[in-house]
Amino acid sequence: MTARVSSTPVAWLGELPGLLRLALPLVLGLSAAELISLTDTVLLASLGTVVLACVALTSSAGLIFHAGLYGMLATLSVRVGHAHGADDPADVARTLRSGLGYGLLVGSLGCLVMLASLPLLQWLGVPLPDVALLTPYWQAMALFLIPYCLAVVFKDVLEAIGRPWVAVLLVMSAVLFNIPLSYGLIHGHFGLPALGLVGAGIAGVIAESLAVALALAYWCLAPSLARYRLAPQGPHLGWKTLLGEGWPLGLGYLAEAGAVVIAAWMLGWLGNAALAANQVVQSIGALLYMLPLGMAAAVSIRISQAQGRGQTTRIRAIGSATFISVTAWMLVATVLLALFGRRIAEAMSDDPQVIAIAVPMFVVVAAMQVADGLQSTALGALRGLQDYRWPVGVTMVSYWLLALPLSYWLAFHSALGAVGVWVGFASGLTVAALLLPWRFYQLQRPAPRGAALQAR
Repeated sequence: MTARVSSTPVAWLGELPGLLRLALPLVLGLSAAELISLTDTVLLASLGTVVLACVALTSSAGLIFHAGLYGMLATLSVRVGHAHGADDPADVARTLRSGLGYGLLVGSLGCLVMLASLPLLQWLGVPLPDVALLTPYWQAMALFLIPYCLAVVFKDVLEAIGRPWVAVLLVMSAVLFNIPLSYGLIHGHFGLPALGLVGAGIAGVIAESLAVALALAYWCLAPSLARYRLAPQGPHLGWKTLLGEGWPLGLGYLAEAGAVVIAAWMLGWLGNAALAANQVVQSIGALLYMLPLGMAAAVSIRISQAQGRGQTTRIRAIGSATFISVTAWMLVATVLLALFGRRIAEAMSDDPQVIAIAVPMFVVVAAMQVADGLQSTALGALRGLQDYRWPVGVTMVSYWLLALPLSYWLAFHSALGAVGVWVGFASGLTVAALLLPWRFYQLQRPAPRGAALQAR
C-alpha cells in the first residue's frame, strides 16, 4: 500500500533538516580526494616548479577520470536507497556484490585509458613537463583509479543505508594513511626509500587500497550490518545492467569536468597571469561549491528512499527543499565573493596583473554561483528519479554547444579577455539551471485523469 504524505506549500520545510543532516557528511566525504591532492602538493613543493607542474597536469587529467567514473558508479546509491527504503536487505547485499565487480571493471578500464592517454598527448604535441619525471607518477595515478572506484562503491552503499558518517570515516582514512606514506616515500623517512614524485603516487595507491580493505573489513564484521550479509535472493544483478544505467551519468559528469578543464586551458593560452588569477578564484569557488555537491548526492538518496517506501508525494517537497536551501546558500556566496573578491585576490597574490584579472573574474564567478548550485542539485534530484539520459542531453548542449564556444569567442574575439571565459561558461550554466529543475517539476506533475484511468 502506498503511504500518503501530505503535500503543502511549506512541506519542503519538513524535509530540510533530514537533507542537511545527510548532506554534511557527504560534503566531507567528497573532499577526501581533494585533500590527498593537497597533501601531495604541500609535500612536493620543496622539490621545485617542474615537479609541481607534473602534479598540476596529472591532477587536471585525474579530475576528468574521477568525475566520469564517479558518475558511472552513482546509480548504485539510487538502487541501494530504493532497496533500503523498501526494507529489502537482500537487494542491498546483491547490489553491493555486483557493484564491487562493476567498480573493479570500470576502474580497470579507466586505468587503461589514462595510461594510454599520456602517449596520445605526446603524439598530439601537447607541451608537457619533464616526461621522464611525469610518466611514473602518471602511471601510479592511473592505477589509483582502481581502488578509488571500489572505495566509491562502499561509500555510495553506506550512505544510502543511512550510515553516512561511517562512509566519511572510511574515505578520510585514506587521507590519514596517505600523509605518513607520502612523507616517507617522497623524502626517504621511516626507513623508506626517497622516491620523490613517484613516491607520492605510490603512497596514494597504497593509502586508497588500505581504505578499501578497511571498508571491506567493516562490512564483513560489523554486527549492525549482519542483515545485509545474507545470501542475496532473486536474480543476479548483471554488470551489463549497471553499465547501461551508469554510462549516461558517467558521460554527463565527464562532459562537465572536461568543459571545466578546457576552460582552464583557454585561460592558459591567455598567459600565466590569467591562469594564476583563475587558480585564485577557483580555489575559493570550489570550496563554496562543496555544499551544493553534497546536497546533490543527498537529494538523490532521499528521493530514492522515499520511492522505496512508496512515499511518492514527498518527492516534490524534497526537491524544493534542496533547490531553496542551495539557492539561499549560493546567494550568500555571491554576495561574499562580490564584496571581498579584491581582498581575497590581494591576500593570495602580490602580482598586480593577477589581481587585476582576478577581481572582475570574482564578480562573474559570483554571479554564476546560484545557477551552478541549481543545475548541480537538479541533476541529483533527477538521478534519484532514475532519469539519466535527458539530463545528459542538457549537459552536452549547455556546456559543449553553448558555454565553450561562447567562452572562446568572448575570450579571444572581444574586449573581455580572460573574464570572457567565465562569462560564456555562466551562460551555459544558466541554461542548465533553468532546464533541469523544470524537468524535475514536469516529472512530478500528476498524470491527466484520462491517462490515470487508462493505466488502471
